[in-house]
Amino acid sequence: MATIGIDLGTSNSLVGYWNGESAVLIENEFGEVLTPSIISVDDNQEILVGQIAKERLMTHPQLTAATFKRFMGTEKIYKMGTYSFTPVELSTLLLKKLKQNAERTLNEECHHAIISVPAYFNNVQRAVTIEAANLAGLEVNHLISEPTAAAMAYGIHRLEEDSRILVIDLGGGTFDVSLLEMFEGIMQVEAIAGDNRLGGEDFTYAILKDCLAENKLDQQVLPAEIEASLYKKIEMIKKELSPTTPQQFEFVLDEKEYTYQLTEERFRSICQPLLAKLRAPIIRVLNDSGIKLDEIDRIILIGGATKSTTIRSFVSKLLGKLPFTQINPDEAVGVGATIQSALKENKEMLEEMILTDVCGHTLGVNTSRFMENDYRDGYFSPIIERNTTVPVSKIQTFCTVYDNQQAIVFDIYQGENRLVKDNLKIGSVEIKMPKVPKGEPVDVRFTYDHDGILEVIVTVPRTKKTNRIVIENTPGQLSQIEIENRLKKLESLKIHPLDRAETRLLLARAERLYAESIGEKREYIQYLIGNFEAVLRKQDEKETRKASSELNKLLNKLEENFQL
Repeated sequence: MATIGIDLGTSNSLVGYWNGESAVLIENEFGEVLTPSIISVDDNQEILVGQIAKERLMTHPQLTAATFKRFMGTEKIYKMGTYSFTPVELSTLLLKKLKQNAERTLNEECHHAIISVPAYFNNVQRAVTIEAANLAGLEVNHLISEPTAAAMAYGIHRLEEDSRILVIDLGGGTFDVSLLEMFEGIMQVEAIAGDNRLGGEDFTYAILKDCLAENKLDQQVLPAEIEASLYKKIEMIKKELSPTTPQQFEFVLDEKEYTYQLTEERFRSICQPLLAKLRAPIIRVLNDSGIKLDEIDRIILIGGATKSTTIRSFVSKLLGKLPFTQINPDEAVGVGATIQSALKENKEMLEEMILTDVCGHTLGVNTSRFMENDYRDGYFSPIIERNTTVPVSKIQTFCTVYDNQQAIVFDIYQGENRLVKDNLKIGSVEIKMPKVPKGEPVDVRFTYDHDGILEVIVTVPRTKKTNRIVIENTPGQLSQIEIENRLKKLESLKIHPLDRAETRLLLARAERLYAESIGEKREYIQYLIGNFEAVLRKQDEKETRKASSELNKLLNKLEENFQL
């Protein structure tokens, strides 16, 4: 039974399978590999999915839903005729259609899938994506981030030399940036950033607003059918636009003829605010990874919106490099998801590859801060920072703020904002406290794995009392036994870097050399020990490994040159 790869897109979706040698994208009943991510209801209350629904977007906009991927994880309701749909239910209908296309082509039932999601999707958005797949009769073997899938489509996983790849994904409704590093058979995600409310649709609407302003028309009173018709015309001219080929169209409203012309220069001017919004996630990824522009080997553009010469030119000027665009940007993620489906099945044609990911959003707790002679609640204290390689386990110590405080409730949040009210609450855990003066320490350990399972353990060192909560990215997907087995594999991560045997040995060597040295050499060793301990306190696995290796080399060199 084949595992299929699915690109569940905002504007279009694809499904593919591995034929033993390469990824094959499956055509729908109209001979197209792209199925519009659009749902409509006809006059007989029949549900339509894909191409037919797209045609009705212009004629029956009130009965048609598009770009619902943008609202995954929200409570938005789409009312269409006698039906009311959530974004999850609409995604379910779309996934059922893709599943049917695959089963028709393969002549067998398909129950397993690899599904792509924006790298910047949070836990809730990932969970509801899996929920939609389950409702469609699909078991999700793995969620793969869209930029990672695209990199695999470009064969990054086959490169023999070490490479750093910046993937810029501008789809219909989402924008993702990922920095990937390939070394020794490992594809490691170094950093991600994005905007789940920015995509090609926004550029189309920007042109639409300019068209209406140019012709002195009020969008507020524009009939929905006319707006949908204009939107379709603008989509067409946007695709055909080039520096040497301006585009123009005419339309009629209330028996009056109107004209609109779009040049590359005008498009660039209209979209300046949107282009500026593209810049921030790109810069954040570079800053978070600590990798310089001249250290990047390849830039890959994916997503239909990156076909625009304006957007390609913007990226080239910003980064000072020409991007790779050999693969159709619309198809790259679908191809990559299909390749990953083959890797999951351990097909012999593909070499085994280790794929590491990062925590896309910071995880932390609600804490109080002393301000103006009192404690104020509602501040976010990060424990696992965004773009930390997973799996990971980190511990932080907090203190009670009142004498004889009976308990502490740690609310758990996901996000990047200073105040917890602006972040996403994902859980809560309470611990009883002994009746002692304020300042009593409490340890909070976060352990996070590849599949978004977050274990939070709160410990009171004085009483040894603990409380624990496990928060699943995809509730119900794994049994309790499976969850416990996965967390058991991460036990080694729960030892603080300062307490690990190899670290203690390294520090013991450094302390011995310090004792055996005098003068400048002793000061140098003190400097090395201080820097190493500072890295260990960060509890960053990657930095710890690097610092341990560097300190070991330096100590070896010192020992070689040591004069008895």
